[in-house]
Amino acid sequence: MQLEHTYLSLSDKFYSEQKPITTTRPNIIYFNNKLADELGISQSEEELLSMLAGNDITDGMRPFAQAYAGHQFGHFTMLGDGRAIMLGELVSPEGKRYDIQLKGSGRTPYSRGGDGRATLYSMLREYLISEAMHHLGIPTSRSLAVVTTGDNVRRQVPHDGAVLTRVASSHIRVGTFEFAARFTGIPGLRELLHYTVKRHDPDLADLPEGEKAAKLLKRVCERQAELVTHWMRVGFIHGVMNTDNTGLAGETFDYGPCAFMNEYDLKTVFSSIDSFGRYSFGNQPRIMQWNMAVFASALMPLMSENTETAKEIAEGIVDDFANVFTKKWEQMLVSKIGFTVAESSTNQLAEELLDWMSEHNADYINTFRILSTDKIPENSVYDSDSFKNWKTKWFSELEKRNISKKDAFSRMKSVNPAFIPRNHIVENALESAANDKNLDPLNILLKKLQNPYPKECSLDELQEVPKNFDETYQTFCGT
Repeated sequence: MQLEHTYLSLSDKFYSEQKPITTTRPNIIYFNNKLADELGISQSEEELLSMLAGNDITDGMRPFAQAYAGHQFGHFTMLGDGRAIMLGELVSPEGKRYDIQLKGSGRTPYSRGGDGRATLYSMLREYLISEAMHHLGIPTSRSLAVVTTGDNVRRQVPHDGAVLTRVASSHIRVGTFEFAARFTGIPGLRELLHYTVKRHDPDLADLPEGEKAAKLLKRVCERQAELVTHWMRVGFIHGVMNTDNTGLAGETFDYGPCAFMNEYDLKTVFSSIDSFGRYSFGNQPRIMQWNMAVFASALMPLMSENTETAKEIAEGIVDDFANVFTKKWEQMLVSKIGFTVAESSTNQLAEELLDWMSEHNADYINTFRILSTDKIPENSVYDSDSFKNWKTKWFSELEKRNISKKDAFSRMKSVNPAFIPRNHIVENALESAANDKNLDPLNILLKKLQNPYPKECSLDELQEVPKNFDETYQTFCGT
């Protein structure tokens, strides 16, 4: 595996060179062969085992931990990779550059008292959810492998330790720019801007610096608006939308306290550390705009030497985030009920359905999937007059636009998954794998999630949630 290290061209303030810890008895639990093929990796998992465990640092490899800051639940904090070490960058056969990072590979200068390790349970969780997100068609980091270390990790009680190999377009975050603005001054901020543009938006490279900074902000805002729209399309709740978890490439990463919403409720939150619902399902667009404001603030010194001018440019771009997201949200929402164009009448119809779902505690995923079958489960909430009345209005609206049921249903099945990583199924699979050493439930789930948009799916196949499960369900960050 030939790795490059362009990130190390930045000032050494942005990183600390650091080797992973040695593991005692590494063993590969999962190796993502399809991803390896996409990356152009020809070695077998056995040949890569030592490197994926952090034991084999070959000649020319310069592992390092990134420095960054971030607003965690609204409060600024100096951070950095506390349990992740970058091996380098791999260029795929298509010419795309990816970070190859080991997560759970030991202490770094940024560990802040932590042990730098990860549990098998949490690394399997990231592998599972990131692969599910990929097959759902949502931009995400990927997982190449999960390797057990043979060492215990203590989280109140001992757990099996593991290392996950994470693959991402980059790990440059809003928090990286916060770090640059706060601790490196204008030279470091300028250096980071030029590197980021060259890596992610090379068509902006020759622009004057002020315009380059402004257009990067606009591009990132658009990517993040698109990403949150995807999250909300499938009921995904990130759970920890801190600025250090907001990547400029527009990919989802950090799958600690994330979860999926079952009953439709904008206030849904499962993260054990989100006591006030800051990162609840419905709050995600507003928080992402807040994160973009933080990014804009870091970039402002490069937008113009005149503070007021820079502020005006930045505020204009960030204020437009709401408009960009609203357009994407409306288009996404009407596509979920079979329309091609978002108009006032289709928008209202979709919102009425959401209101109905909220009032009747209807399942978010199953409702849209049931609609696309034109079949109503007997003795269910969908057998009510209120739902049937809405369907009558819906069919009338489709007819006005000369959209057949067949075409509407086909469109709906392409954007409404039948299968998501349901929280109770995820927990059962992870408990079996991590505690009972039984990978069968996890393997079955992974296979199911590779085809989340089947053209045909019987009502019996739709996933039902155990009664009252969500009332006590919590997710954790894993550190």
